[in-house]
Amino acid sequence: MKIAFQMDPIGPIDIDADSTFRLAEEAQARGHELFYYLPDQLSYEEGRVVARGHPFEVRRVKGDHAVLGPREKRDLADVDVVWLRQDPPFDMHYITTTHLLERLAPDTLVVNDPFWVRNSPEKLLVLNFPDLTPPTMIARDLQTIRDFKERHGDIILKPLYGNGGAGVFRLDERDRNLSSLYELFTGFTREPLIVQKYLPAVSKGDKRVILVDGEPIGAINRVPAAGEVRSNMHVGGRPEKVEMTDRDREICARIGPLLKEKGQVFVGIDVIGDWLTEINVTSPTGIQELERFDGVNVAGAIWDAVDARLG
Repeated sequence: MKIAFQMDPIGPIDIDADSTFRLAEEAQARGHELFYYLPDQLSYEEGRVVARGHPFEVRRVKGDHAVLGPREKRDLADVDVVWLRQDPPFDMHYITTTHLLERLAPDTLVVNDPFWVRNSPEKLLVLNFPDLTPPTMIARDLQTIRDFKERHGDIILKPLYGNGGAGVFRLDERDRNLSSLYELFTGFTREPLIVQKYLPAVSKGDKRVILVDGEPIGAINRVPAAGEVRSNMHVGGRPEKVEMTDRDREICARIGPLLKEKGQVFVGIDVIGDWLTEINVTSPTGIQELERFDGVNVAGAIWDAVDARLG
């Protein structure tokens, strides 16, 4: 098959952690032809969706992990699968790429389905399952956020469309910085904020559960660094082996059918204690850590699911 990856620059990636690299590695092992382009190089041209990029090969050699062919322009209608794998921020640039990629259906399969990526970003899709989540608010009005903090005392405040733990703040009962943080956030964006009740269980880890076509395949635990409330590996969280609990499986059983129906083949959910906090569909991570801990071929399972969707 011909496989295209819409992703961030391939040069700086960590080949021991990057999930897109692992997906490309598995595709190459299966004999597929790989093509790589940046989101900025995607365009709509007189009825065609095209991209300027490079055919490429990957190899597990640090600092020399991608061999790029000559730059060329490809009509993505001639590609079998496009992977939507650039990281957020989930801004209008990101949203526009989903509109363009959506035009490739039904001849080219885009994973994850761009229509539902656009309509189900990480911190919004969880709103479909209020009984599975901690108390949550999405608001831009300062007094509304203050009222939520007064009700729950200890809260987490973060950008609605952020990622990787950036801009996440804990405000406990004694904190006096809500107004300042509100001014900071609203000074550079018109987007609302998301506020959740703080879950003390995060000190024991924030579990990343990977689902493939709606079915859980395993989990890793991400433990915050000393003095941190954020467990994201981007900001120093430590991955460790963990078993899925009955509650994890209950959560997956509730959300899995919706993910499968909406074409979300590779999803990573975040669970703290007994509570679902995010459903990551834009560019989830965790493949390589889970493969090392559990000895399973997660990338292979994802490609099997893609093959099944292609019939």
